[in-house]
Amino acid sequence: MLRKYANKILIGIPASLVLAGFLFSCVNDLDQIRKVTYDPKAPDEVTTDLEVFYTDSGAPKVRIYAKLAETYSSPEMVTKLKDGIKVYFYDEEGKVISTLTALYGEVRTSKGEMFVRDSVQLYNHLKKQRMETEELNWNQNDSLIYTDKNVVVRSPDGVVYGHGIRTKQDFSNYTFYRPTGKFKSNK
Repeated sequence: MLRKYANKILIGIPASLVLAGFLFSCVNDLDQIRKVTYDPKAPDEVTTDLEVFYTDSGAPKVRIYAKLAETYSSPEMVTKLKDGIKVYFYDEEGKVISTLTALYGEVRTSKGEMFVRDSVQLYNHLKKQRMETEELNWNQNDSLIYTDKNVVVRSPDGVVYGHGIRTKQDFSNYTFYRPTGKFKSNK
């Protein structure tokens, strides 16, 4: 009977040592893993179908939608919006007053700024006027939208071309830097 237990002990000890060897030999060095897998140019976060609401006292002010968003933390915090962007600007009553669309954008939250480019359009729903350009900047702090690139504004009254424009995010009034074109004027 003693011999039966001795055989189990003799078999159990080497099996335990082999198992312990497996458990303790598989140590991952995190620095080594980072060297193999870390890409300093890779985003810290990736989000698909991003939707962000900015509100004031519960009332919507701005809604941003992007098909793909990549957030980077260095050298500064920036979120890159790709594959299509829509920004909805609301009036005091909570109705969409204007819509900004583009293919690419960057948001710098710490500065309250957004930059968009590629097929940029700003549309005022009430006036049925559309601005088209290749680049726009939006400053969230003062609601100012501006560019120094070529701009086309189409409305029921005509088409105005210019180089550079400044407007509020509702696109109700705007100032061209250098305008040209044909339009109707009510005097």
